[in-house]
Amino acid sequence: PGDSAGRLVEAAGLKGMRVGDAEVSTKHANFIVNRGRATADQVLAVIRKVRQTVAKKFGVRLQLEWKIIGES
Repeated sequence: PGDSAGRLVEAAGLKGMRVGDAEVSTKHANFIVNRGRATADQVLAVIRKVRQTVAKKFGVRLQLEWKIIGES
C-alpha cells in the first residue's frame, strides 16, 4: 500500500523475467514488452508470475488496470 507496482516488481527481482518472447521490461518494471513473437498466453504467464511473486514476497496483491477477455 502506498508503493508503486513497478517498484515492487523491481524489488522482487523480476526485471527481465521472460516467458517465451514476453518480458518484464529491463527499463521499467511496470511494463511487459514483446521481444519478437510473444503470444497472449506468454504475456498472461508473465502477469501471473509477477502477481504471484509480489504477493509472496510483499503480501501485496497487484490489480490489473485492464480486463482480460476470453481467458481460457
